[in-house]
Amino acid sequence: MYDVAKLYSAFEEYFGQPPTRIARAPGRVNLIGEHTDYNDGFVLPMALDRATYVAARPRPDRVVRVFSTKFREEDQFDLDQVVRDERRQWVNYIRGVVKGLQARDLPLQGADLMIDSDLPSGSGLSSSAALEVAVGYTFQLLNNINLLGEELALVAQGAEHTFVGVKCGIMDQLVAALGEAGHALLIDCRDLSYRPIPIPAQACVVVCDSGVRHRLAGSEYNQRRAGCEEAVRLLRPALGKIQALRDVRSTDLAMYGNLLPPDLLPLARHVVSENERTQAAADALAAGDLTKMGQLMVASHISLRDDYRVSIAELDILVELALAAPGCFGSRMTGGGFGGSTVSLVAADAVDAFVAAMIDGYAIRTGRKLQPLICTAGSGVSCVYAHEE
Repeated sequence: MYDVAKLYSAFEEYFGQPPTRIARAPGRVNLIGEHTDYNDGFVLPMALDRATYVAARPRPDRVVRVFSTKFREEDQFDLDQVVRDERRQWVNYIRGVVKGLQARDLPLQGADLMIDSDLPSGSGLSSSAALEVAVGYTFQLLNNINLLGEELALVAQGAEHTFVGVKCGIMDQLVAALGEAGHALLIDCRDLSYRPIPIPAQACVVVCDSGVRHRLAGSEYNQRRAGCEEAVRLLRPALGKIQALRDVRSTDLAMYGNLLPPDLLPLARHVVSENERTQAAADALAAGDLTKMGQLMVASHISLRDDYRVSIAELDILVELALAAPGCFGSRMTGGGFGGSTVSLVAADAVDAFVAAMIDGYAIRTGRKLQPLICTAGSGVSCVYAHEE
């Protein structure tokens, strides 16, 4: 359980006055639907019970001061001159959100902020989107702004595009804003509609961090997005007015896949099949069919490994170990890839044995120490402390 009182005290000690608001936004784990969001497709994430927290107090001027407990350093900027920091990436998540709110002609005043989190960064649990959404919501609270969750998610996504340099989809920000306790969300990333899908009580979600850190701002992620867009351009003469790979079916690809060069066909095949798997997975989970859900998760991992080529040896080992461990219905890599974590669906009565087997197996295979997270589906962004002065 996160200690909000400790953050309150740390803020008061650092800034000399107590915070008036403390907001939180959760990380997420994506059960299935990977690299489909920026292709206008379907995703099935759930918000976690771990989050990024922002303690805040308004200022009478136009200055924003931010202290990060993780980096043990401060950023300061003026609301009238919000620019990228070329040296420190973490500050751009915050500056980008502020810039995005201002672009919507929303009136902002200065603020003191302290950022803290119990989310492990770089593990594929979307600590970046949690930070963006928590900061955006904090400025809403301080300035009495009313934004819908979908709008807040779009502001956060825009910050990552323009200030961070990752052309991410909308999934991470949307589930951080709109997550529902006890449920995953089937999200249509084209129109941002979503449907809560209950997670059966007899199942647990276990996240295993490979210990390999990834950098999504690197070229591999953006190259794959560009490849998907190029595949759409090449398929359009045969399929008509398609906007994204979301509009392509497996039968279409079987007929016209020859229009794509050898490096693009596997990318398209993953996205098209993953969209179909994700919708089937939501139906299976809603029906309580954990066996079917697990099979779809495994198929997703194989596609990510072989067609989209974003897995690494450590993630493959974790999936292999999970499928051999007690009570596992299915397992797959989750997140952008090139590091990060796996997600496994495990019978609740076998979760302790599963975790023990994963820890032992990973140590033997890689020499790395594994600390699995048994995850509960949490709620979206919220205010956990408010005081009017």
